[in-house]
Formats: sequence, structure tokens, C-alpha cells
Amino acid sequence: MAALARPRPSPMLTPADLEARLAAVRLLAMDVDGVLTDGRIIWSAGGSELIETKAFDVKDGLGISLARAGGIRIAWITGRASALVAHRARELHVERLLERVRDKGAALVELGAEWGIAAAETAFIGDDLNDLLAFRRAGLRIAVADATKEVREAADWVTAAPGGRGAVREVVEALLQARGVWEAAQERFLTALVDPPAGFDPLPGAGAQ
Repeated sequence: MAALARPRPSPMLTPADLEARLAAVRLLAMDVDGVLTDGRIIWSAGGSELIETKAFDVKDGLGISLARAGGIRIAWITGRASALVAHRARELHVERLLERVRDKGAALVELGAEWGIAAAETAFIGDDLNDLLAFRRAGLRIAVADATKEVREAADWVTAAPGGRGAVREVVEALLQARGVWEAAQERFLTALVDPPAGFDPLPGAGAQ
């Protein structure tokens, strides 16, 4: 298999430094709107009710399954609450969904303490100003390509892909390659499609693990 394209670090990090930080990550946390989606929130009328719609990229979804196959724990931390987001998190077996979070940095620290994961082993993907609180607590700060200027400037790495268009998949592939488990994660994913072991089902399901 051809080697994956390597991520480009910010001017503050050397490629070797970025590679080391990627390899250390055990917890990948991320915002939802603007990272897993393109940031648009669409409301439509459904009788007497308003219906919210969002679009998620299936490549990002498969990337999250690959991350789980490679031993990386996943958390979504969002300032909003949405039945659509909760449903998508259950489908992908996301280990923790935190909604209506004001201080994403504090939430990240609490989650790391609960799971026994140090700040240096935590990455956060963000796109807007409220994600900067999480950036202050994460060992690796990642901005999507269309993040705000302030978030891009604070990031250790800016993805080539924009939010909702494969940025999460890009991050996952870089993490797994840096950890030396990219091919093993693929194999575990493919094997589990046919015969899922206890504790890991790569296909969308009805409930989170």
C-alpha cells in the first residue's frame, strides 16, 4: 500500500514534533458542528414543528470506526444538543457524547481524568472560537481547513480537508499511521465486518458501546 500523505505542522512545530504528538494520542475528541458537519444548521417546517437537518460525511464515520479498531478512544464535545447528533453518535458507537458544554477544556480534562489519559495523549479537533478552551488543555490541537483564523493560528496542525468533508478521516489516518497501526486497524476493521468480536462492531448500530 502506498504511504499516506503526511500532515503539515504549523510553523511552531517541526514535522518530527508533530509525528511524536500524533503517535502519543490515545483520546481523539472533537467538536461536532463545523468539524463533523459543514457547520450549517438547516431548519425546515414539518407541520407545526421545526425539523433540524445536518449532513455527515460517511468517510468520517468509517474513520471513527478505524480509530476504534486502532485503539483510539473517541469523544464528541459540543455546545449544542441535537437528536440527530445523538443518533449519529450511537450509530458510530462513539464512546462519549457531551452536549451543552460551555467549557470544552474543562470537559476534556475531566474526561481524561476519568479514563486515565494524560493531556499529552489527547487531541482535539475544532473550528471556531469556543474550541480554543479545549485547545488550551489538549496535547495536540487540530483545526479543520475552514476553521476561523484564530483557531487555525492556535492549531498545531490544520487539515487539508474542511469540516464535514473528510477532515476527521484525515486526522484518524494520520494518527494510526504515526502509531504504526494503520494496516492492523484496517485488517481488524475488515475482519470485524464478517465476524465482529465482542466489544467492537464496525458497522452502524443501534446503541453505543
